[in-house]
Amino acid sequence: MNIENILRKYFIMGSQNCTRNPEIILQEAITGGITAFQYREKGTGSLTGVEKIALGKRLRTICRNHGIPFIINDDIELIEVLDVDGVHVGQDDTAPEIIRKKYPNLIIGLSISNEKELAKSNLNVIDYVGAGPVFGTTTKENAKEAVGLTWIQTLREKHPELPIVGIGGIKEANAHLVLDAGANGVSFISVVTKSDDVVTTVKNL
Repeated sequence: MNIENILRKYFIMGSQNCTRNPEIILQEAITGGITAFQYREKGTGSLTGVEKIALGKRLRTICRNHGIPFIINDDIELIEVLDVDGVHVGQDDTAPEIIRKKYPNLIIGLSISNEKELAKSNLNVIDYVGAGPVFGTTTKENAKEAVGLTWIQTLREKHPELPIVGIGGIKEANAHLVLDAGANGVSFISVVTKSDDVVTTVKNL
């Protein structure tokens, strides 16, 4: 499993991001060419409890049927429940070292937004870094200020072999800038969930 290839078109979604059936959106996104999917059921209007798990299982099945890695967003209690392929955590979530020790074969991603966070992050226990928000984003509540393309460039210069996916405000018009700055891929939410033509949108990313 080549992590750089997995990161190329990394789709993130929860039901709270959708105005129509998320299962249909995921199917269309897979047709368009996504390379990974992260289930992020979080924030205003999101599902909880059994409903959250039920949707997760349906989305996981769709991913499994198409060979798309299924990643959960920091809900480590759902790792086994949803039989995930990976988990993505932020700086304030469960430490990657703890996850790696318990689940040695999981894909583990970590959000790193600045030099301070980089200095305290153990890159040896993660598989990739989520760098951003590259551009301003309204999808994520309490999102940090945009760090721009320079943070991608800085990470790449410091760690030439580190798998990096850019996140935050990425659209069809600017995705190539993130890749040109040194990222292995782009992650995205609303550009796809709000698209009138998901297949074409994903292809253009």
